[in-house]
Amino acid sequence: MKRAKKKVFTDFMSQRGLKSTKQRDVILDSFLSSDRHLSIEELYLKIRAKHPNIGYATVYRTLKLFAEAGIAREMQFGDGQTRYEHVGEGEHHDHLVCTRCGSIEEFENETIEKLQTEVAASRGFLIERHRLELYGLCGNCRK
Repeated sequence: MKRAKKKVFTDFMSQRGLKSTKQRDVILDSFLSSDRHLSIEELYLKIRAKHPNIGYATVYRTLKLFAEAGIAREMQFGDGQTRYEHVGEGEHHDHLVCTRCGSIEEFENETIEKLQTEVAASRGFLIERHRLELYGLCGNCRK
């Protein structure tokens, strides 16, 4: 999966006439190795520990390129921060967002997906894309 996303990004950069750089490679590896929804700040701090020569603006611009290339998706969860998640072809999931600690958990539920399709079809509506985000308290914060 990582190799495929790297190829997509390399092809995207080539088509745009942009250079592949060591800094972009480091940012891509760090992004792809994370299983969290990362803000720019979080990814920057993760990278800075080993690569202090990579600046915040470089991380910001590179994440924007990832989104343009289709390997990342920008997400807003109501806290004023843009977060980025991996995008997989044909992959879909929804989110549980804790309003206290900010944790974000992905989930899939076939029954919900089927119900959404049925509701749309009953109204003659064709779904092109959708997002489901449930906000509340995670198990840890409820304790």
